[in-house]
Amino acid sequence: MERQHASKNNINTALAALTVQLQQLTQLVANPFLPAVPNTPPPPIPSPPVSLSSAPTVRRTHPKLSCPPDFNGERYNGRTFFNSCSLYIRLAPEQFQDKQERILWALTFFKGGRAAKWSENIFRQEADTGIFPIQTWGEFERQFRLHFFPVNAEADAINTLEGTSYHQGNPTVDDYLDSFKALVSDAGYIDPWTLVVKFRRGLQLGIQNQITIMPYGRLADTDSDAWYTAARRIDQACLANEAFQSVSRSTPSVLLKTVSAQPPPLSVVRLPPALPLPVAPKPPPPTPSMGVPMDVDATRKTRSLPPRGCYRCRDMNHVVRDCPHRMDVRQLTTEQWEELIKDLLALKDAVPVEESGPPEGEDFA
Repeated sequence: MERQHASKNNINTALAALTVQLQQLTQLVANPFLPAVPNTPPPPIPSPPVSLSSAPTVRRTHPKLSCPPDFNGERYNGRTFFNSCSLYIRLAPEQFQDKQERILWALTFFKGGRAAKWSENIFRQEADTGIFPIQTWGEFERQFRLHFFPVNAEADAINTLEGTSYHQGNPTVDDYLDSFKALVSDAGYIDPWTLVVKFRRGLQLGIQNQITIMPYGRLADTDSDAWYTAARRIDQACLANEAFQSVSRSTPSVLLKTVSAQPPPLSVVRLPPALPLPVAPKPPPPTPSMGVPMDVDATRKTRSLPPRGCYRCRDMNHVVRDCPHRMDVRQLTTEQWEELIKDLLALKDAVPVEESGPPEGEDFA
């Protein structure tokens, strides 16, 4: 409405100026001998006033922030809690009117343990003196570090790096690298050669060997970032290879289950019943020749060998390689295997034992 009112005033002013000029032109046309009236320019059209309330306001939206977790005063969680509080304050500073409100907001998460006792002590001092004991955020940070940060973080980190407890072991290179960087930061190690030596010593032996025996482009012993990148790349390649091999190993078992679900029909092979082998009658012992003394093997040479036959069908007219009764052992069932084993054992027991010497009671000249 303010803009419309300003525009209406401008239009009325312009119409008034045009009316005056039109009257002057009419007088000149009616009386051409009158002196010319100086042409005065119309007054400038004032610009419409700009109202601050009419300007569109752009409201900035903030990302949804998560509050810090509850803190119980344990020193190993102190650094994490303080970083969460600092991050929230930096992302949403307009939510706090002053620095003391930031301190009170942080104290709302002090629940349980040493943290609750420390917060209670602060409010007790305020009740006794009437003044809040911590006035600035810097003072709060100093007090928090003193009471809730690790006591000897630098010494503990140095002792850990000098031992073997920080070595990689079974975790991935990413997990090992995160814990290693935290340790060297607490220990204050900045020398690149020291960083590479400590990192290389804690790596798995396989990854360490692959980096050190590279045929070309060997990494420098002072380039810690290159060692971090190479170790991470080799670890990712090993994990991908293990996943591929696990899938390859599981494929045959799946195929075997699929095939065994619908087995092909097997042809049942019935073996003929086992028949006893014909045993040739034992010939009478020959009389040893008187002209050849000490011929002990004479009776063994003249003894007839048992006739050969087929071990499969017991036919005496052919051997097993020419047997017409073929069978495929790969298609035998469990019962057929048991029957075949019994037949073979019976055949083995039916083979006559050859005598190793002359009969008892035989005299030799």
